[in-house]
Amino acid sequence: MDVTKQYAIAWKGLKNGTYRFDFKVDNALFEAYGSTDIKDGDLSVGVTLERGESMLSLQTVIRGTVTVACDRCLEDCRLPVAFDGTLLVRFSDEVADYDGEVMWISPAEGEVSLAQYIYESIVLSLPYQRVHPEGECNPEMLERFRIVSDSELAAVEARAGAQEHDGGEWAKLAALKERMEAQEPQEEDRTPEK
Repeated sequence: MDVTKQYAIAWKGLKNGTYRFDFKVDNALFEAYGSTDIKDGDLSVGVTLERGESMLSLQTVIRGTVTVACDRCLEDCRLPVAFDGTLLVRFSDEVADYDGEVMWISPAEGEVSLAQYIYESIVLSLPYQRVHPEGECNPEMLERFRIVSDSELAAVEARAGAQEHDGGEWAKLAALKERMEAQEPQEEDRTPEK
């Protein structure tokens, strides 16, 4: 069964007025769209549909959490999702592309699929930097990724400079290169023998 079908609303038989629809979102929706960022989710979607003669207006509220990799420590991190939006669905025989705010469908279609709209709304509501709250990151991973301070970098550079002057590895390689170049025979102009 196509997972996205469970996020469709059959509007054809509805009279003009307001209707309420509720959906649950879990990992299946993210897998259906091939999401590599979102590992799991537990969200509720509430849609208030207002049916008119020439269009549908859908007030959408999404609440819940998703699991992503923390940008700081790479461990799983649960982030809250809070999205409120409006999608207009217009009826036309000349169907135009969906732009995130207005969806065009043929009046012959009996339902409107909200799967893509819900998926995109969740993804776009996530913060740019996805991290645990301060102090909740894995300390072992943070130590591995620790950024070197200016004083630590200066100490490392000073040790490297001291090794160069003391005949460090680079100096040994340079000396070896010079010896090899000195031993190479000089190429002479030769004409090929017949």
